[in-house]
Amino acid sequence: MFILAHLSDPHLGPLPRPRPSELLGKRLTGLLNWRSKRRRIHRGDVLARIVADLATQAPDHVAVTGDLVNISLEREYPPARAWLAALGSPQTVTLVPGNHDAYVRDASRYPQFHWGDYMRGDEAPAPAFPFLRRRGPLALIGLSSAVPTAPFMATGRLGAEQIARLGELLDRCGDERLFRVVLIHHPPVSSPRRRFKRLLDSAQLRATLRQYGAELVIHGHDHERAVIHLDGPRHAIPVVGVPSASEAPPGEHDPAGYNLYRIAGGSSGWRCEAISRGLAHDAGSVIETGRALLSS
Repeated sequence: MFILAHLSDPHLGPLPRPRPSELLGKRLTGLLNWRSKRRRIHRGDVLARIVADLATQAPDHVAVTGDLVNISLEREYPPARAWLAALGSPQTVTLVPGNHDAYVRDASRYPQFHWGDYMRGDEAPAPAFPFLRRRGPLALIGLSSAVPTAPFMATGRLGAEQIARLGELLDRCGDERLFRVVLIHHPPVSSPRRRFKRLLDSAQLRATLRQYGAELVIHGHDHERAVIHLDGPRHAIPVVGVPSASEAPPGEHDPAGYNLYRIAGGSSGWRCEAISRGLAHDAGSVIETGRALLSS
């Protein structure tokens, strides 16, 4: 039995005081949004409770699917690195970036510079996407959909090269009979109401998954619990989203939480059970909120 924990979108605060030169363009609207609303939604005390509960579950590995920071100020990244280090070592924690981690063009390299050890493949000398990490029976394949966008946009993009390389990794790890977990920030399917927050090349991603298969896809971004299934070559592929790990109720979305995936099996077949844990309605404790058999 291998237990994979999955949390996302901690949106770590507080924000450092920006310099005037840092507030050109999109960062200004992001700062105003943080001060007027988001700082009351994404709370450090809530995140601390979620992480403390996660530790009691003793997972074998932790996956984090992005949005550690808020408006990509350079001084946001070192505290986020310290938070990652408290969560676990690069050997036991795997990260992919979110759109807030590459909020503006001049910050696009900050995630790799500050968090590269958590986003590096086993055989890679430097962070590059997609990356592959083997942990127990799992092949963790990390994608980056994080690209700078215009104000009021939160779209993501993988690009043709990354998607092609994903197909190669899925094919190879399938031949090795590994349980393939794809990590991405943006969901492969978005509702029409999230047009300005969608993954732009989601159709190409889904086509690659349909051709090569995967055992599990996990994402964040929507701040909501979600389970859908995509077509694969031999079986349906579960795609699972989690809430923000720091959202205090009553917020705009689901209360803070995370998932555990209990994975067992091997070459003859896999069994994967998802256990959801999150804040109780009184926000005083973290409880089990549901479980589902994703594959058997």
